Amino acid sequence: PLRLDIKRKLTARSDRVKSVDLHPTEPWMVASLYSGTVVVWNHETQIEAFNHLHRGLICLHYLENNIDILILQCSTKHPLIILLLMKCINFSLVVWQLGSKTPNFTLEGHEKGVNCIDYYSGGDKPYLISGADDRLVKIWDYQNKTCVQTLEGHAQNVTCVCFHPELPIILTGSEDGTVRVWHSNTYRLENTLNYSMERVWCICGQPGSNSVALGYDEGSIIIKLGREEPAMSMDSSGKIIWAHHSEVQQANLKSMGETMGEIRDGERLSLGVKDMGSCEIFPQTIQHSPNGRFVVVCGDGEYIIYTAMALRNKSFGSAQEFVWAHDSSQYAIREGSSMVRIFKNFKEKKAFKPDFGTEGIFGGFLLGVRSNSGLAFYDWESGELIRRIEIQPKHIFWSDSGELVCIGTDESFFVLRYLPEKVAAAQESKEEITEDGIEGAFEVLGEVPEIVKTGVWVGDCFIYTSSLNRLNYYVGGEIITIAHLDRTMYLLGYIPKDDRLYLGDKELNVISYSLLLSVLEYQTAVMRRDFSTADKVLPTIPKEQRARVAHFLEKQGFRQQALAVTTDPEHKFELALQLGELKIAYQLASEAESEQKWKQLAELATTKCQFSLAQECLHQAQDYGGLLLLATASGNVNMVGKLADGAEKDGKTNVAFLTYFLQGR
Repeated sequence: PLRLDIKRKLTARSDRVKSVDLHPTEPWMVASLYSGTVVVWNHETQIEAFNHLHRGLICLHYLENNIDILILQCSTKHPLIILLLMKCINFSLVVWQLGSKTPNFTLEGHEKGVNCIDYYSGGDKPYLISGADDRLVKIWDYQNKTCVQTLEGHAQNVTCVCFHPELPIILTGSEDGTVRVWHSNTYRLENTLNYSMERVWCICGQPGSNSVALGYDEGSIIIKLGREEPAMSMDSSGKIIWAHHSEVQQANLKSMGETMGEIRDGERLSLGVKDMGSCEIFPQTIQHSPNGRFVVVCGDGEYIIYTAMALRNKSFGSAQEFVWAHDSSQYAIREGSSMVRIFKNFKEKKAFKPDFGTEGIFGGFLLGVRSNSGLAFYDWESGELIRRIEIQPKHIFWSDSGELVCIGTDESFFVLRYLPEKVAAAQESKEEITEDGIEGAFEVLGEVPEIVKTGVWVGDCFIYTSSLNRLNYYVGGEIITIAHLDRTMYLLGYIPKDDRLYLGDKELNVISYSLLLSVLEYQTAVMRRDFSTADKVLPTIPKEQRARVAHFLEKQGFRQQALAVTTDPEHKFELALQLGELKIAYQLASEAESEQKWKQLAELATTKCQFSLAQECLHQAQDYGGLLLLATASGNVNMVGKLADGAEKDGKTNVAFLTYFLQGR
């Protein structure tokens, strides 16, 4: 079975809904009601996008016959809304060629009135579907003029039918209040949905999306079927494989050649696409092995491992989930909610039932198993429990070294350090091993209250897309934003020689953002306290990036290094003050000719008992109040005398009066 997750995105109560449609780009659903009103809902904000549209609509065209088509145009502020009202009054389907006055042919088979029809839009099958008052759904081959399949199960009249434009499913609605989901290849019933909103009247799938709108007696619902993420994967060399329906295609970043240097951040890349063939199952996920030699396709409760270059079948089997180990020679599958099987070199090595069941599995340096009680990590070779953690992960990302791991949940993400030497010591001594595994196996480095959608490690830097559509990276407890994305994007990977990140969207567009490897390498070296490596990398970092690196150093507590690295005079002056570097601060204040800087430096010089420097700085700042305090506190008669003359010249009457008064003049 497909095992599509089905989630409700919007429930909009209203009068009886006669037709619904989803906007191709905006988060809007339009519903025409039996009362004559048209309502537009925003499924992100869960409120009506506009007021009811029941005035100022113009009928542009009207066609007579079995099918009435009304095209309604709103005012210039609103998009064109097209409503299709189908009335099939016969027991059969009549097919016309556009422009013809007589029908081409008639399809007969229903025993009662036909209510709804839909064409299959995939292109590889000449099919259409119909639903009728005989409670049946029929799939027709309109070239052979035969009925291919009859779907039975609805308890009342079938009111609406739909081939989903993206997924291999058929959706049918009925006056029995249910929407049924069928596999469009096997015709097996996958799911029955009942939202208790009385009779179903209309269904609308959205091209390029997994969303479906449903119209009922009591309102409208939008549901999301399956994964949001596209079936898309990139290897370390820049070869991208994706699935469009059941067709597998490949694009290669190298094919861009000299134009790579002209890439602009966030712009869609123009890639040459090569067809690799059709997959025997509907791909819901595609993922390369870590070494890039193989690619696994999962869907329909099965997996197939192909060679990445030629898409030759290497292995296959039944599984709800598939994950690779870090070394590519091993992988694991999940069968049902209790069994995990580990394979090595395509042969089964071990099968086990985790103590608390298995709701999900995760690959990487350790095999992660999620259950309703938390997350358990197991050793790939021995199958032994390493550590159980009370956390419900959605994603787990391991760094290439296996030292760092990010665990993403519904609310935040955690960064942990894995300590294999402590694990080995505990396993050898048999101490510190509890029913939850080895207590010292992990060290928590930090928690960030952001939801990770997709992520990848480069050195010790974790790059990720967030639920707020931001492209960030996390290093040493700090978050640096690379870009604000205008739509949901999914990380494909990082190509070091390009200094670029690559992302894809659900329409299979690929975009890129610049991210200097030298900066990431420098930050990684700093996090490892390896300053000799950091000093070697620093000359390769462009000067315009040095200020960012200096801020990172400062936040890590390395202010002396930050002072040496930064190219920003403001930042450099602040660091010099913090470090008590009077000469550097004096030089920067002289260059800036800023009263504020002279005052700040005077304050620092005073705390350091550098009174002559403090006096000069206060003079430069024309701070007569500060000079009076300094002169009187230090008991300097000459300084008080000079101050009196200067204050009088500059019209600082109060200070002049006090200085003359103190001298008895």
